[in-house]
Amino acid sequence: MLAGSPSSHMSSPVSTSQGLFPSSGIGNYESPEVGTSSFSRPNADMNENDETDLLSISWNQDYGCLSAGTSHGFRIYNCEPFKETFRRDLKSGGFKIVEMLFRCNILALVGAVANSHYPPNKVLIWDDHQSRCIGEFTFRSEVRGVKLRRDRIVVVLEHKIYVYNFMGLKLLHQIETMANPRGLCCVSHHSSTFVLACPGRHKGQVRVEHFGLNVTKLINAHDSQIACFTLTMDGLLLATASVKGTLIRIFNTMDGSRLQEVRRGMDRAEINSIALSPNVQWLAASSDKGTVHVFSLRVRVFGEDSLTHSNAAQGPALFHQNSSTSLDPLVSPNTGANPNSSLSFMRGVLPKYFSSEWSFAQFRLPENTQFIVAFGSQNTVIIAGMDGSFYRCSFDPVHGGEVLQQEYVRFLKFENRTR
Repeated sequence: MLAGSPSSHMSSPVSTSQGLFPSSGIGNYESPEVGTSSFSRPNADMNENDETDLLSISWNQDYGCLSAGTSHGFRIYNCEPFKETFRRDLKSGGFKIVEMLFRCNILALVGAVANSHYPPNKVLIWDDHQSRCIGEFTFRSEVRGVKLRRDRIVVVLEHKIYVYNFMGLKLLHQIETMANPRGLCCVSHHSSTFVLACPGRHKGQVRVEHFGLNVTKLINAHDSQIACFTLTMDGLLLATASVKGTLIRIFNTMDGSRLQEVRRGMDRAEINSIALSPNVQWLAASSDKGTVHVFSLRVRVFGEDSLTHSNAAQGPALFHQNSSTSLDPLVSPNTGANPNSSLSFMRGVLPKYFSSEWSFAQFRLPENTQFIVAFGSQNTVIIAGMDGSFYRCSFDPVHGGEVLQQEYVRFLKFENRTR
């Protein structure tokens, strides 16, 4: 499983709505472009009536955009308000991975199996301002995932992860993992920290790399295989779920300690997506059972950038109580706690699920459809599905309960097939 050398260098200028700057400066500008997208609408090569399958969906780094890989190309949507901002349809085939870099004109693309020009073992760094590839990686096996930072490109294969510098596409790190067909990997997005989480070498293990501190932490998160995980934007907290799909656990990535555990349910489920709110007050999860659960978190990170304001040797400034030893969850005054079983006073006597923390708020969706979830503004949750649906919902931060649907959009329709 060896990587090939990049077949081109990123020597072209990169455009944002603020103007042009050399690509060597990608890793140096201080804030993501969040203004008007620089994407322009090209003339489509496909007929609007041609059948289009949805191959993948993913959020950009700040959850302000949704990218969709289709059987004929890709589409980009703005989330608030929800609208299509750009699409590119190709005759050669579609893309199974479409990774945005915040809202600038650079994307990472990986072709679908049926794509005649862009095979699934190749990563294209695409400049849509120039409508051409400005960087390319070719591997001996299929690419399972790609993650972008302003200064790094991370490519995930089934047994290995490669980390490249955006400037010059130089290979910086190689990480071996256990079999990772889902392409599980996530990275932090604060300019002052670079944290990467990926599967470890053993079942149920997550490996966390703090590259800036030269620290590697192996977290034995679950007894079963890891199914899903996510990091906070600064990389200080990690939320994980296993293939059982019953429990979600939150860890301190600096020392590997478990801070909280919440329960989605008692029956097995496939958790497709986990999201942490920017203020680390809420966690949302979606599964194939057709329910999005919102949990109240008792973990608090003090300061705008805890890693900057705390001593690195002491770890991040986290304040928590262990859910297995304390009956009084720490919550801020304007939030409600996750409900516990009425038999939680018999903790240690009855099976563990009787003392579990259950979800604070819920939203029902169609079963057996893959959904991804994120937090929007003002106590809202945004949800996108592989059936081409988008939801915006609001939850009561005090009383919880049923989440209310505020918006529904069918962004991709399948007129010619039964789903």
